[in-house]
Amino acid sequence: MRRVVITGLGSVNPIGNNVNETWDSIIINKCGIDNISYFDTTDFKVKLAAEVKNFHPEVILDPKAIRTNDKFTVYGRIAALEAVKDSKLNLEEIDHDRFGCIVSSGIGGIETIAANEDVINEKGPGRVSPHFIPKSLINLCAGQIAIDFGCKGYVSSTVTACAGGNNAIGDAYLRIKFGQEDIMLAGGAEAAITPLAVAGFMQMKALCTSVDKNAASIPFDARRCGFVMGEGAGILVLEELEHAKARKAKIYAEVVGYGASCDAYHITAPAIDGMGGYKAMKKALDDANITPAMINYINAHGTSTHLNDSSETMAIKKLFGNRDDLFISSTKSNTGHLLGASGAVEAVICAKAITDDLVPATINYKEPDPECDLNYVPNKNLKSKLNYVLSNSLGFGGHNACLVFKKYGE
Repeated sequence: MRRVVITGLGSVNPIGNNVNETWDSIIINKCGIDNISYFDTTDFKVKLAAEVKNFHPEVILDPKAIRTNDKFTVYGRIAALEAVKDSKLNLEEIDHDRFGCIVSSGIGGIETIAANEDVINEKGPGRVSPHFIPKSLINLCAGQIAIDFGCKGYVSSTVTACAGGNNAIGDAYLRIKFGQEDIMLAGGAEAAITPLAVAGFMQMKALCTSVDKNAASIPFDARRCGFVMGEGAGILVLEELEHAKARKAKIYAEVVGYGASCDAYHITAPAIDGMGGYKAMKKALDDANITPAMINYINAHGTSTHLNDSSETMAIKKLFGNRDDLFISSTKSNTGHLLGASGAVEAVICAKAITDDLVPATINYKEPDPECDLNYVPNKNLKSKLNYVLSNSLGFGGHNACLVFKKYGE
């Protein structure tokens, strides 16, 4: 089987408009959550979100691209531009038929859908934008990125809710591992901080209603009461090892394992016993051909909802026991929950963590929960050698997707 490495990273998210800003924010334990500024929340119980800040896409994309793409696609395209630039790929020298792209989104162009619903109700069908359909379709983020870079191999989208970012990266990894592509752009993009999406999650009682930004996204903390909506994108350049070595590419880490499962239990709630998450993690470790004792750090799904955090803790304990030397944290305490882009942004963070041998903290953690009794690295980052890192993403519908990253070495 061919080896797969990460040679480029790109991200736009609530704690940074590029990878360096994002990692600097992790280092200083920055929280990207604040009052919602996109719309009036007077009638909403939910007041907080993790918005992208000081974002000026016109500096990077031309006005037509911004006008004809939904915000989630704009985020995805800008993250992909950064990742490709970071990888130093020479687009004139690669085989574009062996260059693909998989980008996840949970909701896609919901801002576009809601806006055009208003138009048809107020002004009639003749005033609906001709760009409405391509702006709103989830697969058009991957399609636009493919056009940007000439990806003529496998181009697709994964729509597995909050597991989607990991599924996209995992599926791309398999494409390269089994020889179908040499290079893949993979990740996720989301822009769902809109009145309709927030109201929908609010009515499900899935969102945190705290007005204290430092007590809102608090994974594994006994005070947790729901997740905080985030937005943005993360894109990775995955490349076959020999292909990367031949062009002397910088290598952040190696992707060595991928596991996926389904709870087949409930449309929104995770299986209480954590068996679905356990199976996905076990499959990822088996794919990597490593034992649980070899994992140094888990970037948990850790959404700050009662059921997710307790069931994920159970899943981890089933596979890893109560190891004191296993570091676990949720960087959603920094970024909020980016839905279909969460796993992708967390993969970027994992790659940087392996490179710098730094374990990100779970910030704003104060009150331990007896149901969540593992080492969640509270409030303070740790310097520690990271050889193997596991990243979990779990989604509505019972989708579970886990990735294993390894420090690169010959």
